[in-house]
Amino acid sequence: MTASVTILVGLSFTIYLAVRNTGYQVEAGFPRMVYVPGYYEGPKVTADSAVLIDEESGAIMFAKNEHIRRAPASTTKIVTALLAIEYGKMNEIVTVSPRAASVGGTSIWLRPGDKLMLSELIKGILMRSGNDGSTAIAEHLAGSEREFAAIMTMKAREMGALNTQFRNAHGLRAAGHYSTAYDLAVLARNAMQNKTFASLVSTRESQLTWEEKEQVRALRNTNRLLWTLDGADGVKTGTTNQAGRCLVASATRGGRRLIAVVLHSDDRWGDAIRLLEYGFQNFSLCWGAREGQVVARVPVKGGNTRELWLVPRSALCVPVRNDDSSSVRRVLEVPEQVSAPIRKGAVVGRVSLVSGDSELYSVDLIAANAVKRRFLWWKW
Repeated sequence: MTASVTILVGLSFTIYLAVRNTGYQVEAGFPRMVYVPGYYEGPKVTADSAVLIDEESGAIMFAKNEHIRRAPASTTKIVTALLAIEYGKMNEIVTVSPRAASVGGTSIWLRPGDKLMLSELIKGILMRSGNDGSTAIAEHLAGSEREFAAIMTMKAREMGALNTQFRNAHGLRAAGHYSTAYDLAVLARNAMQNKTFASLVSTRESQLTWEEKEQVRALRNTNRLLWTLDGADGVKTGTTNQAGRCLVASATRGGRRLIAVVLHSDDRWGDAIRLLEYGFQNFSLCWGAREGQVVARVPVKGGNTRELWLVPRSALCVPVRNDDSSSVRRVLEVPEQVSAPIRKGAVVGRVSLVSGDSELYSVDLIAANAVKRRFLWWKW
């Protein structure tokens, strides 16, 4: 790694840190999509659509028909469960309706009038993919599955899944119910930041408990990778005749998580393993700033302290190929001096990662501490 410092005329200076990599493709807007060089190359997969992303940055390391709309099957339940966790109360009791109990496909053995805690239903839909439990959750939280599906679509788009639309809470075939490999990766990335969600999708075995009657059922996660892949910790399977065999998979090694999505696959387990292993073995992270790291110190004029420490609002990084010979640059933009007073958390500068003429990612630099104005009587 080489480094050089460029002083700009005016109120700011810029530091460039060169790291090997280039040829990134950037699609600006929301969500911001950054493709690593050669993203279309990689392992052979049987899936009609597939994608591999880095969870920390969201960058795309492999893609195949990633924006083609397809039936998502039970990967739909990623959003069903996340909404229930975020907006429901885990200990509240859900009464199962006749309609929910009659939903076909994979079930968690619900009958009309059954009562279960919401937390049990969420466990049942994430681990065993219960369609009946998904409908029960939807009706409980929104009054009807139709209303809940509309909320699911809005939630998905808030998270950046703009090419997704839900018509039900479980993923069984329905006109206008679709998503894409990329959108599902975005949804999983957001969902895995929720500790309750992440804990449930990484659980291999548990049990389902009913209220008001002595009934307990064993649960075994439908995601085989939890037993067969080093570091596997999620996320969701899905299968219907229309969608084929689908899988949203995640794995974490050395504190780094990757997310792979394969849709309409002839070998979803093998496809996901090949993608995740490819990501771990061929890429490393180039860091522009780590969370909480002091990135710059700026002189303060008229303050009760001489220096202001700047930290990033969030971590900043991008995947780079281990064998690439090009460059990613860190660009640091901060004023030469600031004047007191300054409140803690105030935006003072910016740090970005740049490849060629393209800015990949950037994040605000904020004041790590407050600075009060220094008055003349302090000197006395």
